[in-house]
Amino acid sequence: MAHPTPGSNDWLNQVKEEIIDPDRPIIDPHHHLWKRRFGSDYLLGELWSDTGSGHNVVQTVFMECGAFYLREGPEYLRPLGETRFISELASTSASTADRATVAGIIGHADLRLEEPKLSELLGLHQAACKGKFRGIRHAGACDDRPEDLFIPGPAPKELYRDPAFREGLRLLGSLGYTYDTWHYHHQNSDFIELAQAVPECVVVLDHFGTPLGEGIYRNHREDIYQSWKEDMQRLARLPNVYVKLGGLAMPDNGFRWHQAQIPPSSDEIIAEQEQYYLHMIDSFGPERCMFESNFPVDRLSVSYHVLYNAFKKMTLRFSEDEKHDLFFGTAEKVYSLAD
Repeated sequence: MAHPTPGSNDWLNQVKEEIIDPDRPIIDPHHHLWKRRFGSDYLLGELWSDTGSGHNVVQTVFMECGAFYLREGPEYLRPLGETRFISELASTSASTADRATVAGIIGHADLRLEEPKLSELLGLHQAACKGKFRGIRHAGACDDRPEDLFIPGPAPKELYRDPAFREGLRLLGSLGYTYDTWHYHHQNSDFIELAQAVPECVVVLDHFGTPLGEGIYRNHREDIYQSWKEDMQRLARLPNVYVKLGGLAMPDNGFRWHQAQIPPSSDEIIAEQEQYYLHMIDSFGPERCMFESNFPVDRLSVSYHVLYNAFKKMTLRFSEDEKHDLFFGTAEKVYSLAD
């Protein structure tokens, strides 16, 4: 008999757990929606199947992923196709009872665009999203050996140092929009310099700064972890920086759950990764941290209900206020999601 394909429902369903603290309200501040990636679609039906698997996920934030772009017109305006498509899905989610609402949308723009093009695109994103547009992600991920990575970063080298890029961040800040980014662990110092240079912009680091664990990094996990810890302590000194706790189940992190016969349990996730989560919470405080699913990318390795069980187990000894910040309050504040 053929073994279930990793990431598939049959594979994920091999591990079932009782839901911990099922009534706790959750905002998932980071997921994607797309067609025909990793062999399947991930749209509202798939999102709702995951968010409705037992945890009380009431709102979500869509994160840009290069999907649904316009196929004609000026290149710099093509990301509008994504926000327009997602805005329609968000409207559907808002009118569907007992389902998680896509309450915020993070779009894409090349922040190096000269004026007035960048302002034009931001205004069009705002109009397309019908009040749900919250910011931009222009990811900085770049590695010298992209062939070793499952998801190679799209950015040019030195993006964070580009004066035009920094001007774009200043414009975001002046307009009250957030800036999300994703990069690799060896880019943390450049990111710290960027956040220092643009203190007026709220900056959100996705996926822990992605400590890599494949290719040339495979045999250096402990050294990478120690330098990463120091980087996060330095980053935490900057009050304009917030962090998302998740995205550590991507194949490039090197835990290789996506290659296992059976996906991990929440206890297995904690055994391998709790030190990363607790270090971030200790460094930044719960009021600047938010748990994220990063689905469907992390779905290649773990199911939604097991992942959030792991988050809840990690924080069993935390106060009620701290738990609320981590699962709901920080995301609500950063992305202005209060009704």
